[in-house]
Amino acid sequence: MYILRDYQQKAVDQALEFFKRKRDPAMIVLPTGAGKSLVIAELARIAKGRVLVLAHVKELVEQNHQKYESYDLNAGIYSAGLKRKDKSEKVIFGSIQSVANASDSFFDDFSLIIIDECHRVGVDQDTQYAQVIKKLQSKNEALCVLGLTATPYRLGLGWIYNFSMSGEVKTHDERFFKYCVFELPLNYMIKNKYLTRPVKVDIPVTCYDFSELTESGKMYTLNQVEELLQQQRRLTPLIIKNIIDITENYQRKGVMIFSSTVKHAKEILSYLPDGDARIILGDTEDDTRDEIINSFKNKEFKYLVNVSVLTTGFDAPHVDVIAILRPTESVSLYQQIIGRGLRLDPGKKDCFVLDYTGVSHDIYAPEISDKKPVKDSVQVEVICPDCGFENIFWGRKNLDGEITEHFGRKCKGGKQDPDSFEIEPCGFRFRFKVCNKCGAENDITARECISCAHVLIDADAKLKQAKLSKNAHVLKPDTVQLEKKFDKKNNPYLQVRYYDFDSKYLSEAHYINNETSLKKFHINFLRSHMKIPELGHLIENVDEVIKYQKLLRMPSYVIARKQGDFWRITEKVFVEELSSR
Repeated sequence: MYILRDYQQKAVDQALEFFKRKRDPAMIVLPTGAGKSLVIAELARIAKGRVLVLAHVKELVEQNHQKYESYDLNAGIYSAGLKRKDKSEKVIFGSIQSVANASDSFFDDFSLIIIDECHRVGVDQDTQYAQVIKKLQSKNEALCVLGLTATPYRLGLGWIYNFSMSGEVKTHDERFFKYCVFELPLNYMIKNKYLTRPVKVDIPVTCYDFSELTESGKMYTLNQVEELLQQQRRLTPLIIKNIIDITENYQRKGVMIFSSTVKHAKEILSYLPDGDARIILGDTEDDTRDEIINSFKNKEFKYLVNVSVLTTGFDAPHVDVIAILRPTESVSLYQQIIGRGLRLDPGKKDCFVLDYTGVSHDIYAPEISDKKPVKDSVQVEVICPDCGFENIFWGRKNLDGEITEHFGRKCKGGKQDPDSFEIEPCGFRFRFKVCNKCGAENDITARECISCAHVLIDADAKLKQAKLSKNAHVLKPDTVQLEKKFDKKNNPYLQVRYYDFDSKYLSEAHYINNETSLKKFHINFLRSHMKIPELGHLIENVDEVIKYQKLLRMPSYVIARKQGDFWRITEKVFVEELSSR
């Protein structure tokens, strides 16, 4: 039989607790090597009805089935690729392609469907996953839908679920999976020696320069990658020599090399030791592929080259070098690649991660939400003044590690009902755009008011219109000067001057003499100028504005419009509002 680790039991318990109250699609996040097969086994064992476990490739179906039966449990397989179409067993492991085409009777009596690598499931109703779930639900309206993945995010989409069980709102956009009922961080697995420690080397002597593609902010094609590789073809033999040197000098046992294209993979293979290297491509015949994989697992050769075909459903514990020679915008793909080398194996102390792309991601803390507003941004922890939730935003820190600025816009926290598990988002906005029609607070990039649907002009459009107008002036500030002034009645006010590189300036004045003017100053100035917006309460008069000037930030652009003989500042645009940042 089997014994669950503490975190595996907790994952099972929290899934059960969730499905007692709700039937929304839920998911569990477990790093590669965390033993998801044990979680599947326990859920299947205690399920009252039949259980269908889906995967997208036959290798994963076979791997999950073999591990399940290794626990002295019986299960069937429904996969054309594995030449089996079992239908009667309580637990069926199936490939999505085969199950989607199964007869209507196949879908009887299932109470639980488990989807492995569930980050592949989207909201599109025309997919095979959607069709299978619809057929199962037509037989059982109370069907439980549970996803499993090590990477709960997708390129171009971000998080694939809405709410975590801690109450954090991952996204307000529509997602198929609504809740993550359990998540285990990768560093927990490594710290507790359930996985091998990765030793990451970003630039191990030389690397390709893919910045032309990756810094454009646009998706790139294989042809573009191939063209860049051709321009830098002299680097490939140097890189392969470096991989071989590291492998031999440190007596490594198994090396997986991830190449960019088929042509690139074949070139890499030509520089590797004869008889000690093989290659697997997308069109490699199944029998040949199986033979190569088995030979590699048996350590009959050391170097295995592939092009995006061994990122999932592949398990060779002896791998202790991962060499990345392909750029990727996808954090999930990057983590899947690294995961191939983190499984435990006798005598294995660590796994070298050799990144020859210059385009690496953080193995432990994926950056899959908002893009960095500025290059020197780092992740900072910001506590919501309303609900106390600890948000992770982009921001800046000083040399002492203190937060000097953050670019957070809306609290990601929420309050969860302990009985229904329903989550009510906090909704506090650190920065916002006020609708000039109804006064509602909107996200700074919103184009339509969430309250009255009034059209809100975005920052890029404002700049474009102002630059084309004869009665508008756009200034890009280089410095800001704050000064306390007095009017004719000796009332103090704050003068703010924005200077450009040519020392031309625009100015504005703010009175902060009573409760009404202070509130107006907070709305019109502090809410957008404060580096840390929630500290605005520190300022109540002109002297305090000047005293805390270091807490203020400068806008990217200032827009003024002609009023008689003077220029009046009407809008300011900050870095996070610009789509081209």
